[in-house]
Amino acid sequence: MIREANVVKSLDASLDQSGVRSLCPASGLLTADYSYLCAMEKFLTDLFANQKYDENNFFLIAGPCVVESEELLMEVADKVSKMCQNLGIPCVFKSSYRKANRTSSSSFTGIGDEQALSLVHKTGRKYQLPTTSDVHAHEEAAIAAKYVDILQIPAFLCRQTDLLISAAETGKVVNVKKGQFVSGPAMKFAAEKIRKAGNNQVILTERGTTFGYQDLVVDYRNIPWMQEHKVPVVMDCTHSLQQPNQTTGVTGGNPQLIETIAKAAIASGANGLFIETHPNPAVAMSDGANMLKLDLLEALLQKLVKLRKAVI
Repeated sequence: MIREANVVKSLDASLDQSGVRSLCPASGLLTADYSYLCAMEKFLTDLFANQKYDENNFFLIAGPCVVESEELLMEVADKVSKMCQNLGIPCVFKSSYRKANRTSSSSFTGIGDEQALSLVHKTGRKYQLPTTSDVHAHEEAAIAAKYVDILQIPAFLCRQTDLLISAAETGKVVNVKKGQFVSGPAMKFAAEKIRKAGNNQVILTERGTTFGYQDLVVDYRNIPWMQEHKVPVVMDCTHSLQQPNQTTGVTGGNPQLIETIAKAAIASGANGLFIETHPNPAVAMSDGANMLKLDLLEALLQKLVKLRKAVI
């Protein structure tokens, strides 16, 4: 059933002591041990308060990899928001204001931090979407927090204590991507650092594990393992398909497998999906090799919504 999030949010009786509101079907077929399959943290329902969505659905974090122009952000946000409204999917708009981790010094990094952050903020306001972007150093957290709703911690930086604490102290939701070198169970330490700084609004994201020098694999055990840390878990369906460290200086990818990764994540009980998308990935200024072409997204989401209903 689709309902106004701000109406659902008022049903305080459905919250347990941890602040989690059950999103399970009335059938109650799932035991408490599997409640992560159909529960959304209260801070997420607050985040989606301006949206209409199916309370049993996964949530989506989507957008172009990096801010290239205002026109690009508006085009992607317009189309993604309409898809999500039609399918009852709560949505977060994502675009990086700067790409600090690049293979080559000649790679595009951004149009300027303040300009890019302002455009992300403007896009979110226009389409009534919460926004997110990644931060790379502790001094950036407070600056980015003025513009976005979720601070994303890059996978390579998931152990950086000062960055995690600075992000936590902004009071924003903090989404930590699991390092390619870190196990799901070990991500409890990242979550603990944020909580000890006084912030319980934590998301963890699976984005693949290093397999040799130039590839990644996804270990789906990490989804339930990270959910044991009492956090929503997201599957990054695009970066997990990267082929890094190419001698060309440009990261490769396998975007033809995005659907496979996404389906398996939903079947494994992921709370959300992260999918970077672009109208024409071939000309994208960052991560074009693993982004999903925008006109392919709606059909994929339709399949995933059906699969989610079967899982829960």
